[in-house]
Amino acid sequence: MRIAQVISAADAATLRAELAAADWQDGRVSAGSQAATVKRNRQLPAGPLAQRVQTQVLAALERQPLFLSAALPLRIFPPHINRYGVGEHYGDHVDSAVRLLANGTRLRTDLSATLFLSEPEDYDGGELIVEQGNGIKLAAGDLVLYPATQVHRVTPVTRGERLAAFFWVQSLVRSNEQRRLLFELDMSILALRQRLGEDEETLRLMAVYHQLLQQWSQT
Repeated sequence: MRIAQVISAADAATLRAELAAADWQDGRVSAGSQAATVKRNRQLPAGPLAQRVQTQVLAALERQPLFLSAALPLRIFPPHINRYGVGEHYGDHVDSAVRLLANGTRLRTDLSATLFLSEPEDYDGGELIVEQGNGIKLAAGDLVLYPATQVHRVTPVTRGERLAAFFWVQSLVRSNEQRRLLFELDMSILALRQRLGEDEETLRLMAVYHQLLQQWSQT
C-alpha cells in the first residue's frame, strides 16, 4: 500500500539538508545473516540526529489515519535512515521475523515500511521491488507498506543519492488477510458516513468492524 505525504515535501527537504553532513556506517549492522550478504548501503548511526528523525517520523505516523487503519499498529520499531549512493544496492532478502527493541522486548515484524526522503528525479535506480512487482519509487514524504514476509530488494543506484527511513510494524492483527478485510471495511464505512451521515446502517457496520477487531486482535 502507498500512503502519500506522511511527512510534507518541505519536511523531507529539511531532513535531507540535515543528513547531508551526517556520518554514516555500514548498513549491514541492521541486517540478518542472509540479508547481510546482499546488502550494500549505509545507515545513520544512533545519536541525536537519528533520535530527532525517529521522533518526527513516529509523530507523523500517529497523525496519519490511512496508516493507522492499514497497519493497526501495536508496536513500531524506531525508524532507521539509510543512504544509497552510486553502485549501492540491496539484493533479494526477507526481513527478520522478530526484532529486538532497545528495552529488551521483542517485536514481531508483520509489516515492513519505507518512507522516501529523496525526490525521485534526484536519483536513478534505487527502486524498491517487492516480490516480482513493479519498481516502487515514490515522492519525498510518501510511504510504502507491505508484508514483511515478502521477498524484496533495492536496485542499484546509478546516479545521485537515495535517502529513506525504514521500519517495521507489529500489528494488532497478525493475519495479512484479516488486516486487509478490516481496512476495506473501515474505508467503506468512512465513505458511507461521508455520504449518508451517522445513520443506523453505518452504525451497525461500525459495530461489526469493532467486533471483528476485538476477535482478531492480539495484544
